[in-house]
Amino acid sequence: MLLDSASLYFRAYFGVPESLKSPDGQPVNAVRGLLDFIARLVQDHRPDQLVACMDADWRPQWRVDLIPTYKTHRVAAEATQEGEEEIPDTLAPQVPIIEQVLDALGIARVGSPGYEADDVIGTLATRAKGPVQIVTGDRDLFQLVDDERQITVLYPVKGVGSLQTVDEAVLVEKYGVRGALYADLAALRGDPSDGLPGVKGIGEKTAAQLLQTYGDLAGIRRAALDPVSRLTPARRKNLLEGSAYLDVAPTVVRVATDVPLPEFDPAVPHEPLDPMTLEELSTRWGLGGSLDRVLSVLTA
Repeated sequence: MLLDSASLYFRAYFGVPESLKSPDGQPVNAVRGLLDFIARLVQDHRPDQLVACMDADWRPQWRVDLIPTYKTHRVAAEATQEGEEEIPDTLAPQVPIIEQVLDALGIARVGSPGYEADDVIGTLATRAKGPVQIVTGDRDLFQLVDDERQITVLYPVKGVGSLQTVDEAVLVEKYGVRGALYADLAALRGDPSDGLPGVKGIGEKTAAQLLQTYGDLAGIRRAALDPVSRLTPARRKNLLEGSAYLDVAPTVVRVATDVPLPEFDPAVPHEPLDPMTLEELSTRWGLGGSLDRVLSVLTA
């Protein structure tokens, strides 16, 4: 089981009331929410191995070099405009706490300099010899779904108590493409939330239709260059005008599968790695029932 950690603690942060605070009044809703997620996931799915995949770099320079707008809107403004209310960031201070708690529990926490958690997940899923469950709220990871290799995505519909198991049949039904082609669909469609412009006039349904007709992105681009292909003049024009974007978009959209990773033990811990530190963290941050539930499930 591979956890897209940032995706999950973001969901926890926005889904769990900020009224959950430490004894000294600091919000710990993301910490406690993630612990509750992990407890439920391990209880329901009983993985043999569990890895919390981390963003060592959430906006890698090599992706920005190819598409400068990549995640631009997520970059924090250096200063708020005059008269604009400054919203306090209560999530960022919780991330180091999450890391400390995972380490004390003994849950493998893996990242790689210059890469996102998606790339770590892609590498581990590619290396895996047995079934893989990827837990994420990020549709980009649908590209890794592979029935033959038993790679599925557990996609939160509402918290982690309601997960949709995404296999190739689900992708074909919803998007009209199988796992490996999802990256081509995403490149064509674009994604404003990631700063990917896509190709003008091509949304999700049109991208799926083009992929069904021409096989893959390379086939679509060959059709755009072929004056006798069945592409409409407007679509051909948009694809050709988007050539510079399409030259680089696949590299940005596709997760890396050959990331250098540190040595780590993926086995699900059945007792805390550092119980003394864990007790101190629990007391310091008031982790209470959330931590108790994780420990109960892990030691069961």
